[in-house]
Amino acid sequence: MKPTILALSLIAPLTAAAQTSPVEVYGLLDAGVVVERGCQGDCARTRLDSGIASGSRLGIRGRESLGGSTAAVYTLEAGIKNDTGANEHQSKLFGRQVFVGLEGPLGAVTMGRQYNLLYEALTDVADPFHGGMAGNAGNLVGYTTKRYDNSIKYKSPRSRSGLIGSVIYSFGESQFNSKVNRAYGATIGYAKGPVNISITHQRKNNLLEANATTPAVDQSARNSLVAANVDFGGVVGYAAYGHSRGAGSNQWDQSNPYGAMVQTLPTDRSRDALFGVAVPRGATTFLASYIRKDDQGLANRDADQIAIGASYAMSKRTDFYTALAKIKNRNGGNYAVGTATTRGRGDHAINIGLRHAF
Repeated sequence: MKPTILALSLIAPLTAAAQTSPVEVYGLLDAGVVVERGCQGDCARTRLDSGIASGSRLGIRGRESLGGSTAAVYTLEAGIKNDTGANEHQSKLFGRQVFVGLEGPLGAVTMGRQYNLLYEALTDVADPFHGGMAGNAGNLVGYTTKRYDNSIKYKSPRSRSGLIGSVIYSFGESQFNSKVNRAYGATIGYAKGPVNISITHQRKNNLLEANATTPAVDQSARNSLVAANVDFGGVVGYAAYGHSRGAGSNQWDQSNPYGAMVQTLPTDRSRDALFGVAVPRGATTFLASYIRKDDQGLANRDADQIAIGASYAMSKRTDFYTALAKIKNRNGGNYAVGTATTRGRGDHAINIGLRHAF
């Protein structure tokens, strides 16, 4: 059975059950036009695309009280390419996230396929484009992959002082060595009033281990990020500083399966800095950011990105958006302007689209 058909067959009985149990079916559809220029190799210079500002999705989530302020929680979320109807994550039915756990006064523990902490800090705290549109910070700022399989995550409750913390551990599940493909990370943060700050570090081990026939391949990654935003009243300022080390410390080509060994970005050591603003004016929010990637390797393939954009809230669930971003590559760098779900092929791009949540 095809993944999309199977998802619908699972959702139908759960929708009926929602009348007697706390089950929520939700989703988001995002589509628009992407115009790319300065492509590396061949590319469709103008196309209709899905998941530009946010990944299109169909999900199920719920919460069951177990008494004593403790509850069981779960989420199953499938990514959808609504320009073609295909599954965003190929063979993974619930490729965006799928987890189950317990939540209580001491925090939440969840297990499954989940977002890693550095990507959450970059997207939720540091990036005025929140990981979407042409200006998204993931075009240049280093991280390994958005999600970890086989992971256990703990998130603390927010204290009265504003302190918060999270840890994550992903089992490598290799038959040869427990260290292969293992990943772990931690975040400590402060969120109170107009100030939101987080400090995150993560490590992901090699995807492969040497044996009698396979040479050692160093694809380890270490990423650190300090992220912040401050609401000054009428203007929200964003900033981040990151340090990435290891051959696998930058994003993978998302057209390949999770954990693929194809590396599209040209450095194993970099320092990244981001500055941005969001300026709400009525129903319209204006966005802008500047990102500097300082390549610490011998090739010195630095890059800069400048981006502007805007979104117009037509209702609480529907918005119209547009964005323009330009990357200046140096010394043979091939960084490209992407979207929330696509790495992109050109060094500058324009997006115009519509997003609706339900």
